[in-house]
Amino acid sequence: MKIENQYSWLYYRMRAMSVPEVMYRVQQYAQKQTDKQRMDWQPCVDLSCLPKPILPVGSVSAPAWNMKQEIFEHQLDYSQPIDWHLDLDSRKRFPLEYAKTIDIRTGEMGSAKYVWEVNRLLFLPRLALQYRATQQPEYLRRFVEICESWVTENPYLRGINWYSNIEVNIRLINWFICWNILDASTLAERHPEFRQFVFTHWLPSIYQHCVYSRANPSFHSSANNHLVAEYCGLFVASSFWRFPESAAWSAYARAGLECEIQQQHSSLGINREEAAEYIQFVTDFFLIAYVSGFHQKKPFSDAYSQQLLNIFSYIANLLDQNGNFPQYGDDDNGKVLMLEDRTPFNNFRSLLTSAATLFKVPLFKQYAQGYDLKNQLFFGAEGQQQFDAIRLTDQRLESRLFAEEGHFILRKQEEPGQEIYLHFDAAPLGYLSIAAHGHADALSFIMHLDGQPFFIDPGTYIYHTDSAWRRYFVSTRAHNTVCIDGQNQAFQAGDLLWLNHYQTTVKRAQSTEEQDEVIASHNGYERLGCEHERGIRFLKTNRQICLSDQLVNRQKITRTVEVLFHLAPDVRVAEAGFNQYRLSHPAVKRSVLLTIDPELAVSVARGQTEPVKFGWYSGRFYHKEPTTAFCARFTLPGKTTANFFHQITILS
Repeated sequence: MKIENQYSWLYYRMRAMSVPEVMYRVQQYAQKQTDKQRMDWQPCVDLSCLPKPILPVGSVSAPAWNMKQEIFEHQLDYSQPIDWHLDLDSRKRFPLEYAKTIDIRTGEMGSAKYVWEVNRLLFLPRLALQYRATQQPEYLRRFVEICESWVTENPYLRGINWYSNIEVNIRLINWFICWNILDASTLAERHPEFRQFVFTHWLPSIYQHCVYSRANPSFHSSANNHLVAEYCGLFVASSFWRFPESAAWSAYARAGLECEIQQQHSSLGINREEAAEYIQFVTDFFLIAYVSGFHQKKPFSDAYSQQLLNIFSYIANLLDQNGNFPQYGDDDNGKVLMLEDRTPFNNFRSLLTSAATLFKVPLFKQYAQGYDLKNQLFFGAEGQQQFDAIRLTDQRLESRLFAEEGHFILRKQEEPGQEIYLHFDAAPLGYLSIAAHGHADALSFIMHLDGQPFFIDPGTYIYHTDSAWRRYFVSTRAHNTVCIDGQNQAFQAGDLLWLNHYQTTVKRAQSTEEQDEVIASHNGYERLGCEHERGIRFLKTNRQICLSDQLVNRQKITRTVEVLFHLAPDVRVAEAGFNQYRLSHPAVKRSVLLTIDPELAVSVARGQTEPVKFGWYSGRFYHKEPTTAFCARFTLPGKTTANFFHQITILS
């Protein structure tokens, strides 16, 4: 079965490739054969001038962190020796062989995600900050020990940590941040032992990472967030450390960033991967490169700046009043940096702090998190003065209908603390031919009330190591939309591979002070001879959301239609009449009345695994919990059209 799965995945992956990409993959295969001869390569690096810090770190005070980092459902104590190839969850260990031959897809060797999360070295900048703030030598000693251990135990191209280029570049970025925090050039002048570490371990590995980054770009159907990370890591590294190839690397990476910030976003700054959590992840890459160029007086273009502003504007509109985002698409808790000095930390709101500092927009400051540690490192005391000087205007956010992109944010902000927020998804499945991080969620909706989720997207839970759960969380049945015959709206050919993408059509989108209305359809069930059209009308005065579903069956075959509603785990349910349910949340004074069309037969499930999975929620990667879900069924005869109507009413 395993061999059959491997062959079927390869077949479907080839189907997602263009002819130029097939030729590119052949070149990559040939490169792998050559690369095997370069395993354990040790470069000779001699920088005549070590770079001085460019970030305005100043007198940043580091919180009194303990030396622990959360790794999904486990914890890493980095005061102790680290096994760089160990999956903390399964306790399996990846082999120290040529990286590109290691099996990361079946889970037999463990979870690569667990290993990579440790090897991103996200904890290192905090350790550097602890040394800078305290000057206690044990912090610097531990920093050196960790880096030396990583370099020694991860020879070039050997082991899981040389498999993925995005991981290589996130390490580069964190080393760049650490060098600036430590002022490593000054330390090297004052401490011979540290200087020896820099030249025998740190700089050679940085150079290896740059070489690898440039040689292994994620082009063609893989040119999503991975490519952005690769350009960012190589840009900040080659602009900072002046290796012989640095000028060429920097020009290549800068051009790539200029291109991808436009390519991977719409003209209004909406990311095309259709994965909301990835927005903060990708935006950090563009921001870090922008800040690096700014401080080196080599700014990016005006077009780049304008698109970055557009991205920030979408983020401001995307969040509810408490900073929650609608969890559409994949969410693997990916972070580029972990400099948080408060709990909980919201990177979306941190990005709005950066946006306010850069662009002086009061709305960004209003919904930001305050001038946090990350922004202190990026912009220093001068940046804080600029942030503090922005005058707030107490602007209320209104509905935003992004019809071209298929994202609709319906909103009513009332008195302080009261907000009705709804996100309606009529967007494409995902980005490029594989749509790796998209979910089959056409015409689904997410609703928050007074800053708390009520109707939710299920989240992600897992990528490769449990395909059955992966299939559930990305499935149409796991979203607040309509499913026909239990089938997805597109064909899932692999854990991160979709084929036969559906097309969405927005038929009406209008917003007034009294109401918002959107009508859209998709062709994902055309293969079944069916079409689904959904209308959503938000009556702001009545605080009522009206849903209408039209199902057309053009074939003679009878179809089973399921209208699905998934609730947040904390939402309590009480029956309020036939097909009526009162929904309440312990943190919200108001409640919600859900009325499902009386023609539908409603069943309620929570944490169901048999006969099929249903009623599950994943608020973070590798974590799942039961939640309440409604499945409203109808048998749709052949050659018929059926219309269903549902209401969501906000009760005082």
